[in-house]
Amino acid sequence: MNKSFFAVAAGGASSAILFYFGTGLAPVAALTWLAPLPVLLLAPRMRWGTALVVAFCAYLLGTANSWAFHLHSHDEPMVPAGLMIILGMSLTFVLTVWLFRALVARGRALPAAFCPAAAWTAVWFIVSATNPMGLMGTFANDQGDAPLVLQSAAVGGMWMVEFLVMFTPCAIAALLSPAVTAGARRCTAAVAVVVFASALGFGALRLGGTGGAPHRVAAIAPNQFAWAPPVSDDRVAGYVHEIEHLPEGVRTVVLPEGAFGSDQADPAALVLPMRRAAQVRGVDIVLGFVQTKGADHGNFALVFPADGGNPLRYLKQHDLVSPPGHDLVFSPGTGTGVEICADLNFARPSRDYGAEGATLLAVPASDNNENGWQHSRMATLRGVENGIPVVWSGQNGTLVISDGWGRVLTQAHTGGPGPFTTIAAEVRGPGGTVYSRFGDWFAWLCLVVALGGLIAALPFRLPGGVVSRHYAI
Repeated sequence: MNKSFFAVAAGGASSAILFYFGTGLAPVAALTWLAPLPVLLLAPRMRWGTALVVAFCAYLLGTANSWAFHLHSHDEPMVPAGLMIILGMSLTFVLTVWLFRALVARGRALPAAFCPAAAWTAVWFIVSATNPMGLMGTFANDQGDAPLVLQSAAVGGMWMVEFLVMFTPCAIAALLSPAVTAGARRCTAAVAVVVFASALGFGALRLGGTGGAPHRVAAIAPNQFAWAPPVSDDRVAGYVHEIEHLPEGVRTVVLPEGAFGSDQADPAALVLPMRRAAQVRGVDIVLGFVQTKGADHGNFALVFPADGGNPLRYLKQHDLVSPPGHDLVFSPGTGTGVEICADLNFARPSRDYGAEGATLLAVPASDNNENGWQHSRMATLRGVENGIPVVWSGQNGTLVISDGWGRVLTQAHTGGPGPFTTIAAEVRGPGGTVYSRFGDWFAWLCLVVALGGLIAALPFRLPGGVVSRHYAI
């Protein structure tokens, strides 16, 4: 075996290892930026077929960090959801590497930095708009514990974060390509530095903000998972006891999705004790409730206002099992908006709440244990997009309270020794963002740039049979 074989194998293995640790259910955020780089550096130095095979295998092997999860997950089983995710992401990386190699081979350094990153982002934008399960687990999601990086989402949504993470290795690889001229290299380096410095500088500036008035919140979830158990005096009393012993000053408490289930719309054994607890404690209570029968059955969040009034009902908007809802629900007299679990896999209704001036998102949730971090960070990302703090109460997963800048203030995983896990914190948020107002403008821009890159990458002939020339930028 010659040296080139070992170089290719080493490069592919390096990317696979970096993808394994830099993506998935417990990623190291810094490694996400590095993972594509070894394959991108090698791509212009390999045959077309070899480059694409190496790209596919590197990403595919990197997804091994989630294979065990998919094999026992009830929400994303290996067949078909897991395979679609694994193969889809691997093929998208192949497209990205193909476009990068084609542009670099023509000496187009600046397009090679921008267009593949735009194509990667555009693909996931299309998936998010067409997939009934929404989207999570992409590069932007992997940056969930890097608030400095996440601030770009307030301008261009998660798509700007997605773009930045792929743009950086593409720019580095383009600068190091032997096919790039010195002039093109200088131009690309200057632009890349401006883009990267602007993104991080904006992030640092935004993180220095103070936001609005503080709001003390809490989340409670059981340590023994039970989906929509029947309403019982003991179970209701357990939650009420936790609510009564919350820290002073808590104004909103969130219980998990499917905390209770009943064939009645308003079982007295649940509604009356929760109304009393809300009034006595002076706290808004948001809890997950599954109504199993009746014309208005579905997956709800009940909002018990602090004045002891009748509960409001929010119907989950993105549900593949129950009828979906369409309406926003605010806790009376407050800026607290309500969502449920998978709603956060979509830009809306979070963006709609942001446009309506919500100051808090209360989110009952339920996960598959290992994906609790990943899903809770998708919620945090939605909070950054719209400048809103988030209370995520996930049973069989993670409880998280984050501020409107995406900083996790407190978190805990369920499954502890006691009957419940409870967290509390004081949150603030900056409020309205560019993204709340203008939506997915950056994703559409990426789609246009990606199409332009695809056109530039394809050889074509001018009239008379003359092959067009490609000039370095």
